[in-house]
Amino acid sequence: EGDFTDFCRGPHVPHTGCCKFFKLLSLAGAYWHGDENNEMLTRVYGTAFGSEDELKAYLKRLEEAKARDHRKLGKELDLFSIHPEGPGFPFFHPKGMVILNTLQAFWRKEHTKRGYVEIKTPMILDRALWLRSGHWDHYKENMYFTEIDGEPFAIKPMNCPGGILVYKSDIHSYRELPMRVGELGFVHRHERSGALHGLMRVRAFTQDDAHIFCTPEQIKDEIKAIMDIDRYFYQDVFGFKYHVELSTRPEDSMGDPELWDLAERCLKEALEETGTEYKLNPGDGAFYGPKIDFHLEDCIGRTWQCGTIQLDFQMPEKFDMTYIGKDGAEHRPVMLHRTVLGSLERFMGILIENYAGAFPFWLAPVQARILPVAQDYVECADKAAAKLREAGIRVEIDARDEKLGKKIRDAQLQKVPYMLVIGAKEAENGTLAVRERSKGDMGTMTFEEFLAQTKTEFNPL
Repeated sequence: EGDFTDFCRGPHVPHTGCCKFFKLLSLAGAYWHGDENNEMLTRVYGTAFGSEDELKAYLKRLEEAKARDHRKLGKELDLFSIHPEGPGFPFFHPKGMVILNTLQAFWRKEHTKRGYVEIKTPMILDRALWLRSGHWDHYKENMYFTEIDGEPFAIKPMNCPGGILVYKSDIHSYRELPMRVGELGFVHRHERSGALHGLMRVRAFTQDDAHIFCTPEQIKDEIKAIMDIDRYFYQDVFGFKYHVELSTRPEDSMGDPELWDLAERCLKEALEETGTEYKLNPGDGAFYGPKIDFHLEDCIGRTWQCGTIQLDFQMPEKFDMTYIGKDGAEHRPVMLHRTVLGSLERFMGILIENYAGAFPFWLAPVQARILPVAQDYVECADKAAAKLREAGIRVEIDARDEKLGKKIRDAQLQKVPYMLVIGAKEAENGTLAVRERSKGDMGTMTFEEFLAQTKTEFNPL
């Protein structure tokens, strides 16, 4: 009853009887057209489902997501922080650096096994390079700029132009192809302040990039090899389910349409020949080539886009890239752009939420915490810590003058995989009373027995 103005374009339900199972979630104020001189409006946020069970499941998922929020856990576990002095630029604390460095060590190990080499390219490069690559025309609004000696330069939003310059620094033969060149490159991209979100949406991040330079005949095998490393990372190591999407030529694409058709056909055939189900996203490719995206599903059903494979015939043309073929003539290589983890910072945020901060042993910032029962045993704890560090275990000591129960609770809150209690008996016998964060008391062990126990933990390193 009364006056009613509908600000929503829809779609609408025919009547409120269609929304029997609903829940109001929050209220917020908003000025009409964002002008504080206008009347204050009240926004009422809610959700509705077709059944009570669906509504309950959704609300439970919201609560679970709130408890897993990586920003909250990042602070509680002392992993990272965000400061007003650097909006969108996260600060990583020592424990957060352990996770990032461990991810990078794992990345390097697996890529070395698969025939990749690693390079490092500058963060700031001449504007002329970005004009030539097409980023100036297609990506300028997302870039940061500076001047050096009065000349315009740009801070790199992507690693590929630098990788191309490395390729062009020498003459290459068909015998060298495919060349698999990786780079853990630090890039900057401008994001609107309202879009920034912890580690998930930042303005500077490390991209686990690789560029593969190959012949047209090698394209499908290289795509299949990338899909294999993606499967190993996502499924075997981190336990994610995932699905694949294929994105085709966008409206602002550059280059020959026939090359686009060839690129899209190569990606489709690689997917179909490996029996990979995929969703088609027409017009959602990069401006220089079509792409395959990998979307991970975490333990509460949310999806995250991480890895990508982009097939590019355009950059080799723009930069006049060549290799010497069997016939002794110059030929144009094909360029594959790919990431597996995507942004390492964002992937770390995904892992924090997926594990709810309880990282697996190999990735945990602190793998064991020694808990001396009293101050008399702190010296013994120091010696035990030294032995464990020598064996490669990341360990810390809780030397506070607190009751053992509190120390155990605090270690549990910090999600430490193992708690090692040292009291009179352990100090006398040179043993450790071992507790595991999910299994509880595991009994008394010698150092050798505890180290053998840690060897049973999954460790891809």
